Amino acid sequence: MIDRYLTKEMKTLWSEANKYRAWLKVELEAVRAWVELGEVPAEAYQDLLQKSQNDPLDEAFAERVADIENVTRHDIVAFTTALTERYGENARFIHLGLTSTDVVDTAQNIILDEALEIIVKDVQALREVCRDQAVVYKHTPCIGRTHGIHAEPMTFGLKFLNWMSALDRDLERLEASRKQVRVVMLSGSVGTFAHVSPRVEEFVASSWGWDIAKVTNQTLSRDRIAEVMSALAIFGATLEKIAVEIRHLQRSEVREAMEPFAKGQKGSSSMPHKKNPIGCENITGMARLMRGNLQVALENITLWHERDISHSSAERVILPDTTAAATFATRRLTRILKDLVVFPERMIHNMNALGGLIFSQRVLHKLIDTGLLRETAYAIVQRNSLESWESGVPLRELLEKDSEMPLSSEQLDAAFNLDWYLREVDAIYARFGL
Repeated sequence: MIDRYLTKEMKTLWSEANKYRAWLKVELEAVRAWVELGEVPAEAYQDLLQKSQNDPLDEAFAERVADIENVTRHDIVAFTTALTERYGENARFIHLGLTSTDVVDTAQNIILDEALEIIVKDVQALREVCRDQAVVYKHTPCIGRTHGIHAEPMTFGLKFLNWMSALDRDLERLEASRKQVRVVMLSGSVGTFAHVSPRVEEFVASSWGWDIAKVTNQTLSRDRIAEVMSALAIFGATLEKIAVEIRHLQRSEVREAMEPFAKGQKGSSSMPHKKNPIGCENITGMARLMRGNLQVALENITLWHERDISHSSAERVILPDTTAAATFATRRLTRILKDLVVFPERMIHNMNALGGLIFSQRVLHKLIDTGLLRETAYAIVQRNSLESWESGVPLRELLEKDSEMPLSSEQLDAAFNLDWYLREVDAIYARFGL
């Protein structure tokens, strides 16, 4: 991911130096397991552990690995060679009985787990902003739209409540997918444990509180990664769902809400009056990346025989990019919603713009209550509604002049009562303990 869309945490997490620190964490824990099994001297492990703590792997180490890899054309061999240079003869116990993918896949799970932990915290923060705004605008009336057309009254707070509910489901999916990658695979070449005891894998998993991959060939099955990417893709769709709504509400013809516009901010290089929803448009772009990368993850599930590395190059791109996009977009949307500029008066203006057409269903039901057939009642309301559309004359005024209209003035008052449409809002909020 380019620096423009990288948070500090994700930049550090997916750095080459941190990747090698994760590799070393796996390797050292495997050495500790071998010590427990009596196959490696305890002092050798203690020496390696102390040196790793006193001289942690850094960018200089990453550069050295890159130099060696230019010769070996193999990253793990370059890594273990650089470790021998750095830590001395006890490094010979590193990578004992393991194959490259044992280390790479398990370490990648460490990094993915940490990335998902960051994302989950960001989603929780976004969810809380939605909750707070749902409370603030709980009883702020606005028009609900279907197909982009005015439908019936609702409250602005219900939009936030819907978003909060969607984010709750996103959190469930993210946590479930996180569980799929909290697994250790240390089974050796083609997954047979021929050169490493299963107890090594079990020891490492137990020490971390993770699960073991019960059976593997030589790679961790990529359906696990695809599940993570699926959860992130769906979450990206939630982000875009919210962002697109803000974009619609900011349109000049609507102008019910808008992104915060900072002092000194410029909306256009040529038109000084412009205030554009650039933040939400940016979030839409990030969501496209998150969804698009899922396709790559799905294709990575299919590998040749026990393993190939066609997935490797793709994952080096899609995993950092998708997790980075998720964090960047989530934090940006959180700021936007927290400081959203809202125009309640404009909401009322828009709600009244169609001369009462939004109360048509209530009039329909009132007519049915008088004993009219639904088809007859519908024809009366639709006829007058369409005339109101064309002429601009308020619907109630036309209904009062209709010779077939049996409703009294008091009954029409009840039909055109805004409060009636919003009477169950409290009950909806109560479902969320609000």
